[in-house]
Amino acid sequence: MAVKVLVVDDSGFFRRRVSEILASDSTIQVVGTATNGRDAIDQAIALKPDVITMDYEMPMMDGITAVRHIMQRCPTPVLMFSSLTHEGARVTLDALDAGATDFLPKNFEDISRNPDKVRQMLCEKIHTLARSNRRSSFAAAAPAPAAPAARPAPVGAAPAGAAPAGARPARDSATRSAAPAPAVRSPAPRAGNDAPAQALSPPPKRKSYKLVAIGTSTGGPVALQRVLTQLPANFPAPIVLVQHMPAAFTKAFAERLDKLCQIQVKEAEDGDVLRPGLALLAPGGKQMMVDARGTVKILPGDERLNYKPCVDITFGSAAKSYGDKVLAVVLTGMGADGREGARLLKQGGSQIWAQDEASCVIYGMPMAIVKANLADAIYSLDDIGRHLTEACV
Repeated sequence: MAVKVLVVDDSGFFRRRVSEILASDSTIQVVGTATNGRDAIDQAIALKPDVITMDYEMPMMDGITAVRHIMQRCPTPVLMFSSLTHEGARVTLDALDAGATDFLPKNFEDISRNPDKVRQMLCEKIHTLARSNRRSSFAAAAPAPAAPAARPAPVGAAPAGAAPAGARPARDSATRSAAPAPAVRSPAPRAGNDAPAQALSPPPKRKSYKLVAIGTSTGGPVALQRVLTQLPANFPAPIVLVQHMPAAFTKAFAERLDKLCQIQVKEAEDGDVLRPGLALLAPGGKQMMVDARGTVKILPGDERLNYKPCVDITFGSAAKSYGDKVLAVVLTGMGADGREGARLLKQGGSQIWAQDEASCVIYGMPMAIVKANLADAIYSLDDIGRHLTEACV
């Protein structure tokens, strides 16, 4: 059965080009188009598409507002088109918080210059998001309006004045930028011929880790936000984060996480020093490695590699530098990036956690870990932050 797509954009040229690209795939059917957010909501309700492509800037109602309404009234996977700018990154991250599933750069030059590459990328995204919709109920909770006046301290946070020397004090909620809570998708009941539900692992054993390394892709921005906001300011281990994301996005994403979290988050730079309570996000378009001295190395992105940044490269360097003192976590994402790096970590005695299928937007990267028998534990997304706090001493 063909995947039904609704194309939303106020530009007639872009609507036609996206529709033509999708129509070139016989397994995709464009069932409708819309020119603004209000029309998109009406069409989504009437046509019940499997996937919606969405622009941000539109008359009458912008794309983010439309996404929020669609997630409340007829939850559907949404692929946002975004400009490759700092502002475009901010808008895209807002859209993901509102419930959008994934994004693609809106680059007119690539559409005319590399039509085959654009076609492959867009159609692959559409098919992946359609599968995620069929696997889950996509029941999204409406985003919360604004942060409450007093936000409770994260699980495991030390009382005021009790943080160890050098730890970053928990920031008062009034100083943080209010942001909507990310949409939550509930898993659908499984059909009788589906694989049985995964048995989740028991709480972790406590250990002194020299590094926590987290890798993710599709669905990762919201997943990382939900994990990292649970960590206390005095989290005892350094953290490195690898999220598949364009170069223009990672700085804005790190800034966003830094405002929302008790720990400090920044885009990694060459020569940064790992320290407890600091999470370093690999810059888009480049590769991040760590060494035994606790120093971060940022290398140019190798065109031969599919992912820039690549989870395998960061995990592999951590395996070489820290032996059995790494706790690696693989979250939602398509593909298998992280599997070979996790294999190296496992051989050195480090721990590997995978996000469970039910809470993944795309059960690809974690599935690769589980199928390769590399997972020491499988946890639901909402439990990972708490278990990290319990595990690291």
